[in-house]
Amino acid sequence: MKKEEDLESPLLSDGEPAPADTKGCGYALVCALLASLTSIIYGYNRGVMSGAQKFVQADLGVTDGQLEVLIGATSVYSLVGSLAAGWTCDRAGRRRAVALAAAMFLAGSAATAAANGYAALMAGQLVAGVACGFGLVVAPVYIAEIAPASSRGFLSSIPEIAGNSGILLSYIADFALADLPTTLNWRLMVGIGAVPPLFLAAAAVLAMPETPRWLVLHGRHDEARRVLARTAGDADRRLREIAASVREASKGGAGGEGVWRELLLRPTPAVRRVMFAILGLQVFQQACGVAAMVLYAPRVFSHVGITSDRAVLGATVLLGAAKTVAIVVPLFLADRLGRRPMLLASAAGMAASLLVLGLSVRAPAAAASSSWWAAATCVAAAAAFMATFSLGFGPVIWMYGSEILPLRLRAQGTGIGTAINRVMSAVVGMTFISMYEAIGMAGTFYIFAAFSAAAWVFVYACLPETKGRSLEEMEALFDAGANKASPRPTLS
Repeated sequence: MKKEEDLESPLLSDGEPAPADTKGCGYALVCALLASLTSIIYGYNRGVMSGAQKFVQADLGVTDGQLEVLIGATSVYSLVGSLAAGWTCDRAGRRRAVALAAAMFLAGSAATAAANGYAALMAGQLVAGVACGFGLVVAPVYIAEIAPASSRGFLSSIPEIAGNSGILLSYIADFALADLPTTLNWRLMVGIGAVPPLFLAAAAVLAMPETPRWLVLHGRHDEARRVLARTAGDADRRLREIAASVREASKGGAGGEGVWRELLLRPTPAVRRVMFAILGLQVFQQACGVAAMVLYAPRVFSHVGITSDRAVLGATVLLGAAKTVAIVVPLFLADRLGRRPMLLASAAGMAASLLVLGLSVRAPAAAASSSWWAAATCVAAAAAFMATFSLGFGPVIWMYGSEILPLRLRAQGTGIGTAINRVMSAVVGMTFISMYEAIGMAGTFYIFAAFSAAAWVFVYACLPETKGRSLEEMEALFDAGANKASPRPTLS
C-alpha cells in the first residue's frame, strides 16, 4: 500500500511532470483507434435491426413476440461473450482477443444476412451476440492499459464514440436501403456488417502491440519496455510501477480461481466498493431505457403518428446523429472536468428528457389535432435523451469501470460488469413491446425517467472522483481510509 502523500502526488504539479506521459500519446491514439474498430462493428450490429426488423418480419413472417425474443436474446448471447472475453484477455492476450472478436463478427453478420427462417436468424445472432460481448470488453481493457495516464480519459472515450458511430452508420444504411425489395434490403443492411471485421482482424495481427501490463503479467518485460517507450515517455519508471503492481498481485495469489474469489466471494473492502460502483453504473445505464430507443425508435415514432417508412427511418438517423455528436464532448472534457460532474449532468438530463418524451407520447390518445406537435416533441425529446446519455452514462461508465479495477482483476472484473450490462439490456429489449402494451408508452418512459433520477442519486452518494489518478492507485482510492482522507469532489 502506498503512503498517502504518494497517492496525492499525481494530483499535484510538484511530482513527475505531465509531459513525460504525453510523449507517446500519438502512438497510443493510433492503437486506441485500431482497437475501437471493434466498437464500430459492435454499434453497427446493435443498431441495424432497428430499421431492418420491419422488413425481416415482412420477409420471413416473424411475429412481434418472436422479434422481441430475437432482439433480447442477442444481449443474452453477448453476456456469454463478455464473460468469455475476460478469460480470453487474460490467457491469450488483449490483442488476440480483438482478432477473435473480429472473426466472430464476420461469421455472425454473414450467417444472419443469409438466414431463410427464424431458427437461422437466431443462430446468426448467437454468433454476432457473443462477438458483441467480446467487443464490449476487449476495447476498453486494451485502451485503458495502452494509454498514458494524462490522456486516458480522452482515449477511453473513443470506444463509445466508435460504438455510436457504428449505430449511426447502421441507421443510415437502413434509411438508404429501405426502398429495395423486401427480400433483399434487410439482408444488405445486416450483411454490410461483415466487411469491417476483415480490416480489424488484419490490424490486430499486423499493427497492434500487446499491452504492457499483460506482457509484464506474463514475464515479457523487454517487450513491455518497448511498448512503454512508444506510449508512456518514461518507460523505465512506468515499467517499475507496473512490475510492482504485478508482484503485489502475485503475493495475493490472484490468478484463475483466485480472481473470482477476490471479486465475488472474499473481496477486500476496497474491491467490494469498486465492484459496487461498477455494477451499479452498469445497471443504471440500461435501466434508463437506452436499449429501447436504440432498438425500437421507429415504433415509438410510429406511435405518435409518423407513418411514412422514410420519415420514421429519417427521424431514427437524427437520433443516431445526436447521440454520436454528443459523445464527442466527454472526449475533451473527461480529463478536465472529471468523471462525476459528467455523470451527474448526464443523469439529470436523461430524467428530464424522458419525462418530456412520456408526455409527448400521451398526446395522440388525448386529441388527434395535437399529433403534429406531439410528433415533433417526441423526436426532439428522444434526441435530447440520446444526447444527454452520451454526455456521461454512455462513455464515462466504461472509462470509470476500466480504470478503477486493480490490474489483477481488470479483465475479469470488466467482464462481470459487461455481463450485468447485457442482462439489463436483454431485460429491456425483451420486455419493451410487452411493457408498453400493458401500461402504455407514456408509463414506460416514466419508469425509465425514475431510474435515471435514481442513477443521479447513486453517482452523487457513492462514486469518488478518479481524474488524474494512475491505474495503480485506484484500489487505495476506494479503500475506506483513502475515502476518508479524500474530500468528495463537487460540480464546481
